Amino acid sequence: MELPPRERGDELLPPGEMTRMRRRLRNVAARHDLRTVIACAFDHRTQMLPFLYADTRMAPAGVRAIGAAMADVGCHKTRIVLQQWNRNFRPSQMRLDGAVPDLFMVSSMLLHSAPCEALIRDACRIDPARRPLVIAGGPKVIYEPWSVFSAEPEDPWGADVAVTGEEYVLLSLLEVLLSYRAGREPMRSAFRRARDSGALDEVPGLVYARTDAGGVVEELVDTGIQRLVGDLDELPHPAPGYRLLEAPGNGATLGPRAIPANRVRKHARLASLVLTQGCRFGCHYCPIPAYNQRQLRAKSGQRISDEIDRIFTEYGIGYFFGTDDNFFADQRRAVEIAETLARKVDAGSRPHCKIRWATEATIHDTLKMREHLSVVRKAGLWALWLGVEDMSGELVSKGQNAEKTAEAFRLLRENGIFPVPMLMHHDSQPLYSWKGNRGLLNQLRLLRKAGALYMQVLMLTPSPGSKSYEDAFTSGLAYESVDGVPVEPVLTSGMHVVASRHPRPWIKQLNLLAAYLYFFNPLRMLWALVRSGSRIPLADAETWPPPAAREAQPRRKRLARRLKRKLRAHLGDAVVQAFGTWGVLLTLRRTLGWTYHMMRGDVRRHTRAPTSAIPMRSADGGPASHALPGTPTSTAPAAVRMPEARKKTA
Repeated sequence: MELPPRERGDELLPPGEMTRMRRRLRNVAARHDLRTVIACAFDHRTQMLPFLYADTRMAPAGVRAIGAAMADVGCHKTRIVLQQWNRNFRPSQMRLDGAVPDLFMVSSMLLHSAPCEALIRDACRIDPARRPLVIAGGPKVIYEPWSVFSAEPEDPWGADVAVTGEEYVLLSLLEVLLSYRAGREPMRSAFRRARDSGALDEVPGLVYARTDAGGVVEELVDTGIQRLVGDLDELPHPAPGYRLLEAPGNGATLGPRAIPANRVRKHARLASLVLTQGCRFGCHYCPIPAYNQRQLRAKSGQRISDEIDRIFTEYGIGYFFGTDDNFFADQRRAVEIAETLARKVDAGSRPHCKIRWATEATIHDTLKMREHLSVVRKAGLWALWLGVEDMSGELVSKGQNAEKTAEAFRLLRENGIFPVPMLMHHDSQPLYSWKGNRGLLNQLRLLRKAGALYMQVLMLTPSPGSKSYEDAFTSGLAYESVDGVPVEPVLTSGMHVVASRHPRPWIKQLNLLAAYLYFFNPLRMLWALVRSGSRIPLADAETWPPPAAREAQPRRKRLARRLKRKLRAHLGDAVVQAFGTWGVLLTLRRTLGWTYHMMRGDVRRHTRAPTSAIPMRSADGGPASHALPGTPTSTAPAAVRMPEARKKTA
């Protein structure tokens, strides 16, 4: 089920509201001297293709953005802990600046649910008198906020509040709590008073629990769908977030200080960049359009240029990945961003000449950008992940087919950009077809021939917040267990078959493995050494040092640099093949056990979508915005119903 829309015209915050919020908090935060720890939950069982390397070498955008926002408003005693690097971290043992933190935040994706729950449970072991306020957020919480609250009376663990939105929602919550906090009282105490007074109901984007005297959750109150920041330039600068990262280690507690700026690059070789958000398409399996309230949002080219400059200069990170849903969706804004970055390159800016970045787009919108691809390449775009999905159009039609895909790949490669296809495998698609291009291997052969060096194939899996999510469960498509093994969230990455009507679903699992083995293998790696697919225009281009400085270098040095660039460009294909082959072996180890269970049979299917076992309601007593159909409901007592004046502002 998609998130419901806000009223027409009320989807976005008023211009400048985020900036004003940040200014107000700076005026009060210094007096409170808050200590904050932000943890990113990560399940190491998810380490497999196609997300290897990036999953551990790129600081996730969400926690880094929240950390940067806290530092921006004056909460400088903040630490970001990535379980990718600190798998033994225990909140019950954390100390920051010699004391238990005032705030403990947890961010998680759905597939990392198990460690997320473990982190919250461990935080709840802290003595209630000293326990920090526990705040949960991230993609998992946006669509399933009830999952971070215990429904078991004999086991009352849980977050204090779930944030189902972006930075603005968290900062709004913080502003309310600091207005209620008296002196140095615990933040949980201020939270309870703000909650009981109804002040939290004025902040759309929260879900909080009402408990009995024993701490057992009686109901969840949903304050509604968040308003979005329309101009992303108003967001806090991301660069300070990298100064808050906890150094990798095996300890259960925190180190005395965060990673020094000059050592961040050693652990985070990639930096995520928020460039644009939103997509014009409405694929039934995708929650992105509804989450963005059908809005397209973006940063200006100058703001993105400044972020690249600071991150490269302060931390030495030269590779970036745009967290776009579809970078080319708004052609005017994409061109403005590209032209701004290209002008920096023409002016000889060292960071802009040395960086490389990648992002995502669709085939349809890439073809519409054909006249601007040369400028986009000059701006530093090195690779483009393309939502090919299924070239036959059986799964979804976004204007893609074999001919248009090949044309988009040709245009990208001619302009020096590596195309990376993203495909979805589904029940009706065979592994190979003798006629046409319906088969998975047929499509991979065409994509490799068109110039793809890397790719990803995922099995179509029910995604919370999408149009087809509820139907996948009520129709019996989604599995509850296989061979007695329950389908845990860790299996929902798309690399395990957990929803299929195929009579032999293990074949679909083997199809995924066959696809990766077909694309990445030692024979293809050896052939790449002879006939490299990475020798495309601008693959060995050098934009730094400037031409005048290069000409001043000794001829011998210039020749050596040129040879090194050409060799690196030629070997790129083989290196990717070697990496992919290693990834296939790791993926086999992670997925063959599940394949075995499916071969044994006894597949039990869901008959209803997962819902909250705890009653949910809106702040005024109506249906909760984030509740799925079938969720128990409760009615707000008259004493806690929102007044009419407050209802209008929310």
